[in-house]
Amino acid sequence: MAFATRSRSVPVPPPLSPPDGPLKVFHLGHSLVGPDIPHMLAQLAPEGHDFNSQLGSGTPLRAHWEPGEDILDFETANRTPAYRDAREAIGSGEYGAVVLTEMVELRDAIKYFDAAKYLAKWADLARGASPRPRLYLYETWHRLDDPDGWLERIDGDLETLWTRKLLGTDSRRNPQQPVYLIPGGQVLAAMARAAEAGGIPGLASRESLFARTPEGDLDTIHINDLGAYAIALTHYAVLYLRSPEGLPHQLTRADGTPAQAFSPEAAAKVQQIVWQAVRSLPRTGLAVAGAPA
Repeated sequence: MAFATRSRSVPVPPPLSPPDGPLKVFHLGHSLVGPDIPHMLAQLAPEGHDFNSQLGSGTPLRAHWEPGEDILDFETANRTPAYRDAREAIGSGEYGAVVLTEMVELRDAIKYFDAAKYLAKWADLARGASPRPRLYLYETWHRLDDPDGWLERIDGDLETLWTRKLLGTDSRRNPQQPVYLIPGGQVLAAMARAAEAGGIPGLASRESLFARTPEGDLDTIHINDLGAYAIALTHYAVLYLRSPEGLPHQLTRADGTPAQAFSPEAAAKVQQIVWQAVRSLPRTGLAVAGAPA
């Protein structure tokens, strides 16, 4: 598996200790969070885990912050009981963790939507809460048909875009309470490589992780239940600093219906891949060397 190396120009945050108990988490983002990933995470996490969210469609962090900007599909995305106003929630001190999600195309978010500036604004709002939550950036992915290559973008963007350009300034300014990384894109890339090498039973390709339109065409950006399960495992591993190996693999969606599930053998392999990815990256909060198994 190929995982990005640490950046020399951006401080690596110090390792974290596992939380003392279940977390209450706030998810800020868009459709690559969606209702199902937080709901699946709650089924994997210790009893008592809770969450709220504010979502949109393709929404930059700037639009969530600025009251004059429209959030596409706001009413649809936030009709669930999980919704809570983001500014009120993140400033409340009621959450043990806050997960921030930037729009993709990330190049556009950085160039046209002041992504680094608004990441820092949301992070500073959380830092001003009492008690202060742990802060996370959820690394997502670009379209499967990206002209520069899907795997190539995931491999190259982590260092150049997510770390240096999005996290860099804030990390240098706040070395003692940095924003940690939930490496969703890295996990999907690792799973795609494993699947295409025949290493995950029943999963043949990267496309097998992505949704289909009502007409049956491939959705090149939104993941299906199998992809959502892997991303929920990734959130679990980073937020709780625990291996996801042995966790349940048959979960429900946010609407209560059974999610498509891996076989037990495939789920075990996916859990191993997630844990290896999280342990291989220094910005996840785990000590890279000697991380607990």
